[in-house]
Amino acid sequence: MAGLITALFGGRPGMISGAAGALAVVMVSLVAVHGVEYLFATVVLMGLMQTVVGVMRWGKFIRLVPHPVMLGFVNGLAIVIFLAQLGQFQVPGSAQSAGHGMANGQWLSGGPLALMLGLVALTMAIIWVMPRITSVVPAPLAGIGIVAAIAIGFGLDVPLVGDLASIEGGLPAFHVPLVPLTWETFEIILPYAFILAAIGLIESLLTVNLVGEMTGKRGGASQECIAQGAANTVTGFFGGMGGCAMIGQSMINVKSGGRTRIAGVAASLFLLAFILFARSLIEQIPLAALVGVMFMVVIGTFAWNSLTILRKVPRTDAFVTILVTIVTVATDLATAVVVGVIVSALAYAWNNATRIHARTYQTPEGAKVYQIQGPLFFGSADGFSELFQIEAVALKYEETGKRIQLRHLSHDCHQLLAKAGHLMVDSDDDPDYALAVDSGVKTGIIGGH
Repeated sequence: MAGLITALFGGRPGMISGAAGALAVVMVSLVAVHGVEYLFATVVLMGLMQTVVGVMRWGKFIRLVPHPVMLGFVNGLAIVIFLAQLGQFQVPGSAQSAGHGMANGQWLSGGPLALMLGLVALTMAIIWVMPRITSVVPAPLAGIGIVAAIAIGFGLDVPLVGDLASIEGGLPAFHVPLVPLTWETFEIILPYAFILAAIGLIESLLTVNLVGEMTGKRGGASQECIAQGAANTVTGFFGGMGGCAMIGQSMINVKSGGRTRIAGVAASLFLLAFILFARSLIEQIPLAALVGVMFMVVIGTFAWNSLTILRKVPRTDAFVTILVTIVTVATDLATAVVVGVIVSALAYAWNNATRIHARTYQTPEGAKVYQIQGPLFFGSADGFSELFQIEAVALKYEETGKRIQLRHLSHDCHQLLAKAGHLMVDSDDDPDYALAVDSGVKTGIIGGH
């Protein structure tokens, strides 16, 4: 349902949405303590929050995510996708039975491991070669279909999708969350709803940017917020866990040529058909084929050019890129992006705070002139004061009988300084500052894939 609604009304055609692991991590603690009905209520509130963000057009603030953060984001995403596939090289069910996650699962070895690796390599080779032969059949679909046919035709003993879990299900029914309509319930679900809404929007808006760079399209952030909010609100009333944009699936779809709303609609309807009617067929797909597809996604997602430009860009940019990559792998995508934006902002403030300097000279009339170079803001205020021989600029000069005259200020500065009363502002030759706007300017985020 989430995939269908966002495909129809989302801000970026070609994106795929659905239940996401980043959301599930937060939901586990809520369900464990309060039960699944509180989850449904939380998803409804989460959707309403996201809708408000879209209506208020706050989605545009995703533009504040700097370029180094985006590089670290896609690199960390690629590593996360890669690490997630390693569990498929274990005996199905062994990690769960061990009770301690993937690390204690029983790894494949010998012939089974060699067969698994061979099928993965075959899938990757088909995906690489297929576009050079024909574009009628998407390369990932061809890879999965051919490898599945080989495995079934030759009766190969390899792990299958059905070995992990059954995908059988039915149509959802309308369901109002069975929770008390009290202030106490609201206090319980509000923190979870806020965190889920933030994570969902960050991942969705970053996917909007990523897909936009791949398709050459811009905008649509606020519309995507509204679509995600509507999808989660509806899903919550049908017993769903909610969702957000699926970055890996969106990459596969766009790279395969699915760049219209039809692609997203088809993805959701095919998923529904698999659950209702084609369970037995899907569960016969070898896991190796899916791993091969995801490995190709990893190769296509990782910004390989970042490995060379890290030596050329400023150290702070390189540090932010590496930091976001590490935090993405260690925690989650949303946390990594927030950390990256904060560190980038602090680094920017520090760099600008150290750029302020002054050139001084005496006029024939005896006045001392300070020509200030660099930005003046809270971070450089102390450095600005240190440029003068008298510590507290305005008041101290006034106490000694001297007068300060400021020139070349904007009209906004005039209004602020007029309230101070200690400074004389000469407005005879003050310039009019304006913003240069060029709608044709486009900034690239990711290249060299």
